[in-house]
Amino acid sequence: MLEVQRIRQDKDQLAAALAKRGITDGAALLDAVITADDARKNTQAQTDQIQAQIKSLSKEIGSLFKNGQAAEAEASKAKVADLKESLNGLKAQADQAEGDLRNALLQIPNVPHESVPTGNSEAENITVFESDLKNAAISNAKPHWELADAYGLIDFELGVKVTGAGFPIYKGKGARLQRGLIQFFLDEAHGAGYEEIIPPHVVNEASGYGTGQLPDKEGQMYHITEDNLYLIPTAEVPLTNLYRDALIKDTDALPIKICGYTPCFRREAGSYGKDVRGLNRLHQFDKVEIVRVELPENSASALEDMKNHVARLLEKLGLQYRILRLCGGDLGFASALTYDFEVYSAAQERWLEVSSVSNFETFQANRLKLRYKNIEGKNTLLHTLNGSALALPRIVAALLENHQDEQGIAMPEALHKYLGFDRI
Repeated sequence: MLEVQRIRQDKDQLAAALAKRGITDGAALLDAVITADDARKNTQAQTDQIQAQIKSLSKEIGSLFKNGQAAEAEASKAKVADLKESLNGLKAQADQAEGDLRNALLQIPNVPHESVPTGNSEAENITVFESDLKNAAISNAKPHWELADAYGLIDFELGVKVTGAGFPIYKGKGARLQRGLIQFFLDEAHGAGYEEIIPPHVVNEASGYGTGQLPDKEGQMYHITEDNLYLIPTAEVPLTNLYRDALIKDTDALPIKICGYTPCFRREAGSYGKDVRGLNRLHQFDKVEIVRVELPENSASALEDMKNHVARLLEKLGLQYRILRLCGGDLGFASALTYDFEVYSAAQERWLEVSSVSNFETFQANRLKLRYKNIEGKNTLLHTLNGSALALPRIVAALLENHQDEQGIAMPEALHKYLGFDRI
């Protein structure tokens, strides 16, 4: 969520930056915030004035009674009663003004970083790195869903029977591959200085608002209506919300680097066609997430460090990958700058997204009220970052498709100790 003070000071600059996202009415959205904030301030000023009058009259009443001026005291008591009635009306106005301000702020996505290219779709993303071509010589490469069926790794039809489409059943070496990848990713994160956290897999509404999933992605989250809880779409939500309403008084405690493995749940409404075949798009999948809380001056270098961490994972898995800097129109609602990682699918002959690494700058921190005391002793918003390191389904798909040969599927050496086998 953008800060109101920043909107007031830099409205024109922010409107121009929002245009990178294709938002043509950015100035109107920002004006709505200013109007709502003016109403809130006006109501607060009236409230303060009336409260001051009540305080003054209350002191006066005591003196009047003491001096035997009962009639005057009773008149002042009547005035106080009227003023308190006015306060009740102002309380309703204040609540309305606060609600209008919050709703206006919630409509505005994060402002893209200056390095984000202007664009309206993924076609305008910029490739910043592409690894050397690997596995290009695989002839008649089979897609992962055929390989998974042939080797008894994943049963998609049984998943439909038990739950529905998008909930596969992993079996035998397929299950061990899942578990091995999770442990590999966690061990790599631990080696990079991330503390492992096992968070809840459901969160409350406040957590959804804190990281920006609500109200933006409300329709994509599984909602437990009776308890008003949500199945997590990513570990980013519970991990980042550990620091909601936190004030970091000692900056030596920064940066905060945490990671966690969780299942993730997404409705993926509107998905269809080849993009949902096999493991390409699921309603439940496993993922290891890395999250950082940084001083503002360090978040840019932290993002590069996270980007390099994900790149090392893909290199150890022997996968061809590329890194994209997302354009404004393809950015997530809360992100200021995002790098997407895609791996090449030999059988499908296309790129599959496997990770997003993002810097949210102060956007999430403002929602979370996550602050630190700066050198002047002032409470200041921190920066938050997160990244998938990694999401498993398309990694598994790429491993199966890109490492297949006439004898089966060779597993990368980095996974051997986690799997107990080197070949399927």
